[in-house]
Amino acid sequence: VMYACGKYNLVHEFFRKMQKSCTANALTYKVLINTLWGEGKTDEAILAVQEMERRGIIGSASLYYDLARCLCSAGRCQEALAQIDKICKVANKPLVVTYTGLIQACLESGRVQDGAYIFGQMRGFCKPNLVTCNIMLKAYLGHAMFDEANNLFHNMLEDGNKVTNKADYKDRVTPDIYTFNIMLDACVSEKRWEDLEYIFQQMLQHGYYISTKHHVGMILDACRAGKGELVELTWKHLTRADQVPPPSLVKERFLLKLEEDDYDAALYSLRICPLSGLRAFSKKAWLNLLEENSHRVTKDALVGLIQKIVNSIAADDSQKIVFQNLVSSCREFLWTNMLRVKTDQTDVSASFSHAPLGP
Repeated sequence: VMYACGKYNLVHEFFRKMQKSCTANALTYKVLINTLWGEGKTDEAILAVQEMERRGIIGSASLYYDLARCLCSAGRCQEALAQIDKICKVANKPLVVTYTGLIQACLESGRVQDGAYIFGQMRGFCKPNLVTCNIMLKAYLGHAMFDEANNLFHNMLEDGNKVTNKADYKDRVTPDIYTFNIMLDACVSEKRWEDLEYIFQQMLQHGYYISTKHHVGMILDACRAGKGELVELTWKHLTRADQVPPPSLVKERFLLKLEEDDYDAALYSLRICPLSGLRAFSKKAWLNLLEENSHRVTKDALVGLIQKIVNSIAADDSQKIVFQNLVSSCREFLWTNMLRVKTDQTDVSASFSHAPLGP
């Protein structure tokens, strides 16, 4: 209780009293070691353990584990690893848990290189598990070590490729959704778009679903950097999973198809817009989109789009209001931004034919 409350002076006073009465045990020494660790007195912690051993008291696995973590926090990895043998003699926990704890102690004290060193040593004695690998990935990425993280990630992928049955998962480490997400976030931060494309594809191949809240934004960033094919890939996976693409993705796909003069595909992007989200497809919203992307749209493309809508959208179309707003904004955009190019002023609401829109 005294230790938990940070009353280190009381811990020392209590320990001195116990020494006089010769009742100090392994648990008492464990508390003392943690107290000295909290005070940054690493040498004193080592001396306390040596004194305990001289008195013939058998230390617990958790005591040596705490001493090892104390040493790691002080950057004394070799001495920390020397405690592993003592831990193994009395430990019930798997060795991987011990190594992972030492790695965390290094990382918590800001010693990433020390953590990486212990991670390397660990591989010579036991297989790192997914938790350990994810901890190292996060540490690498948090200290501008993208290449090291990327190498570890690819090793995990290769390990996963060797899984042929359920039993293999005991000996193999495969990325989980957390692994993919931290790598994708790092790719965005580092603007590593080629890596992002590969990792995103691997995430889908591993059977993980796209999060419209987490992933769509980074896909749009990648698209602006020249990875437009990721928009189509995301679109297909969302629609196959009966997920409604968010308006931002719908509009980006619409623009991409418009750039290709593929009016059918551009308009089909709007077919799945939920009526509850019409604000995102209002006349003002469309006009803002065109103005923000004026470098991507041409007069001919907009004129062709208007003609396509007028000639192919039925009067009773469920998405009629979306297409009307689009036509109105296209006409206003052409009028104000492209030398007042005149287009057919036919009332769209009265001109829609009954011809169906192609896929």
